Amino acid sequence: MPDQVGVREPLLTDDADAAPERAFEQLGAVADAVLYEGYLLYPYRRSSPKNRVRWQFGVLLPRDWVERFGPVAPGISGSADSWYQQTECLLRAPEDDAVVRLRVRHLQMQHKQVEDADGSPVESLRTADGATHLSFDEAIPRETELTVPLAELLDGGRTVDVGAPGGDEYEPLPGDAGRIVRRHRELRAATTVAAEPLAPGLFRLRVRTENTGEPADAGACRNEALRDALIATHTVLGGEGVEFVSLIDPPAALAERARGCRNAFTFPVLGGAPPQSADGEGETGPAMLSAPIILSDHPQVAPESPGDLHDAAEIDEILTLRTMLLTDAEKAEARATDPRAARILDRVDSMPREVFERLHGAIRSLTPAASSASRTSGRSTGTRASAGTRASTGADRPEAPAPEPPAEARSAAPQAHRATLTPEPGAAIRAAATATRQEPSVPEPPAAAHAAGPEVQHRTPAPDSATKAPAAAPAAHRESPTPEQPTPAPPASAPVALVARDEPPAAGPTATPQRPAWWQEGGDEGLSPATDTVLVGDVPLGAGSPVLLRPRTRGADAQDMFLDGRSATVAGVFHDVDGSVRLAVTVDDDPAAELHGWYGRFHYFRPDEVEPLATTGTPAAPGRAHDRLRRRPQR
Repeated sequence: MPDQVGVREPLLTDDADAAPERAFEQLGAVADAVLYEGYLLYPYRRSSPKNRVRWQFGVLLPRDWVERFGPVAPGISGSADSWYQQTECLLRAPEDDAVVRLRVRHLQMQHKQVEDADGSPVESLRTADGATHLSFDEAIPRETELTVPLAELLDGGRTVDVGAPGGDEYEPLPGDAGRIVRRHRELRAATTVAAEPLAPGLFRLRVRTENTGEPADAGACRNEALRDALIATHTVLGGEGVEFVSLIDPPAALAERARGCRNAFTFPVLGGAPPQSADGEGETGPAMLSAPIILSDHPQVAPESPGDLHDAAEIDEILTLRTMLLTDAEKAEARATDPRAARILDRVDSMPREVFERLHGAIRSLTPAASSASRTSGRSTGTRASAGTRASTGADRPEAPAPEPPAEARSAAPQAHRATLTPEPGAAIRAAATATRQEPSVPEPPAAAHAAGPEVQHRTPAPDSATKAPAAAPAAHRESPTPEQPTPAPPASAPVALVARDEPPAAGPTATPQRPAWWQEGGDEGLSPATDTVLVGDVPLGAGSPVLLRPRTRGADAQDMFLDGRSATVAGVFHDVDGSVRLAVTVDDDPAAELHGWYGRFHYFRPDEVEPLATTGTPAAPGRAHDRLRRRPQR
């Protein structure tokens, strides 16, 4: 039988083997963010509409309830209800005595019912001490741990019980005003772990968790059926003498086998800090997290975040400010709703100023400026900014260095002006955020990067057009010049050059028109996502152009990989702060494509990640249809 909930027996005692153990345990913070994602959302009140529809991720219900209208269609995302969850990943184990360790975690719903002095159930009750008590659905965290030799998994595997007992708890209220009754039903579930050999020292590990219980009522509504469900189900994998292979960025020799792994209602990613060296040979690691929320390799919780707000896709600073502004009545209801909500309010109300200021922003993607020779050396030795401390992902890795400007351009670069970049707000976003695309950080100062982008053509709308939109920056990382090195001027061939407003233009007859930098007033003048085009091959692509999506094989996040080969329509051409260009697209066969286009929620791809589907572009004419692009694009 596996170790039970809360048991933390050390798996490894040898100091040389402590790293895998640390990587396994360090995934706990991210796993907790997954476990309680969406548990209770701002404003943390029971009466809020968003807190009346809960439990959206990793829900494993009894099979008879799920399949009452037919079999479920397997998918990667865990936002669809199912009765099972399956993880498959590649495992390297060169020695015969390898050990696999896993921890299956989930929530068990517990209904809190308030009863008055007569024993009648009520929705709320105020006691003589002034406290209000509300009926609400709580949850109990459950986990089961298993340590098993790899040899046993190759010989038929092992099945363990991962369910939870039922029970009732009673809490009297002050002054005999009534009582609180907490009830949770028994959960029946099992996890089967097995492995199969693929090559010497290479194995495919399979972990399958199933809800084996019977529903109390196969025709019940979802809220009632959830009492028999495993909620936010996920698995943490580790071991001794084992190494897991990234399914997002596998070594080239294992790419085909990685594509052969079949994951249902969950997706595994590497845990721990990202590697210091970006050698382009794929990634492996000592631990893995298989979660119902799609993450990138090496997810981490931002160190600035003082505690969980149960909404990993939101910005801690914004949620904290909004929570501070709740009225006394709203805070009283939130405290009465759930103990976790009360702890959030206590933390916000007592947050020291220096802790709050850290929430304002941090930049982890900047790389120290260096010469071309040292850049090459830095790439080979893994010199990257803030490696291991980024807020959410380690999947992004540098691309090829931007080309060096000509010598005459470098000699003409002004050296007096150095702009200061205000940190980007929201760096304390929690790790379990699902649908955020992050672009690779480029180790170049922005002025140099401005000159290296693809050729962009600007079409000026008619004077009465209402579609002129400011340029936006969909990428997650922003970079600035460093004071140690002069900012090189762009080469003369660059079609667009963004420099600071108070920098003098480059000298010589080959100088190009210059514009203010992105952080200065007027930095986006003349840019129009709705009307600009970018050349891909010989085809100008702009709003309305049909394309085929071809994300990069390395450095792309999991969300983009799933869109490979899909057709899409360009919604706009956006300019990033480093001078690069992104195409905002909607996927053609997405049922919500029209809705996404209406409120400006797009996927973003570089020009070299799409293929034109027409020999000539079909950019849309300016008009009110593209007014939504005037806003900053949402991700």
